[in-house]
Amino acid sequence: MTDGFLVPGRTATGPLAASIARVAELVGKLGLSHGEIFDVDQLSEASGVPADVVGALLDGHPAGEPDLQTRFLQRFDLLRSTRLKPNGRRYTQQEIADGAGMSRQQAGALINGDRRPTMEHCDAIQRFFEVHAGFLTADDADALNGALQRTEQKLLHDYTGESDPLERLLQDHGVRGIAWRAAQLPTDKHRDKVTEWLDMLLESVKPTEP
Repeated sequence: MTDGFLVPGRTATGPLAASIARVAELVGKLGLSHGEIFDVDQLSEASGVPADVVGALLDGHPAGEPDLQTRFLQRFDLLRSTRLKPNGRRYTQQEIADGAGMSRQQAGALINGDRRPTMEHCDAIQRFFEVHAGFLTADDADALNGALQRTEQKLLHDYTGESDPLERLLQDHGVRGIAWRAAQLPTDKHRDKVTEWLDMLLESVKPTEP
């Protein structure tokens, strides 16, 4: 129990549990409120995972896993209800269609669940709403883990005053997002360029030897 809040993750396992533990440790070092950082509604908005599922996963309980179509619909609806226009209104189907480069009929079919989304649809919608790659498709535990990792990076920046360019890249796009984008390149030569660039970035952020 910390500042009146039960620290989550005591029965969680795997990468999610590790992220929870690291974030909880940073929260303690920074003297922040666990209840604020592990707020299920905020984590739901950041990850796309329903708030009740976030709570269950934080407590280490299996929460089931919806199929891809159900997950897409849940998270698309969450985007439409939380990422609003400057006037506080939802984006219309036509505005989403225009911004995502699809027809109004396509957007409506996706919103209503009458059409299964492709990766191209997901990528276009994610870009329109300015969320990270995988927001609409990642498994619940992976999505929550990603949200906690982004929280961890913000807390680390506050704690150390430093920012890692590789972590910023992963925060913005994620491993799956980078791999998916590389797979869309037309030739092996283009993909080799991506590998070369990543190698250069990895080399530039290696810790210096004492």
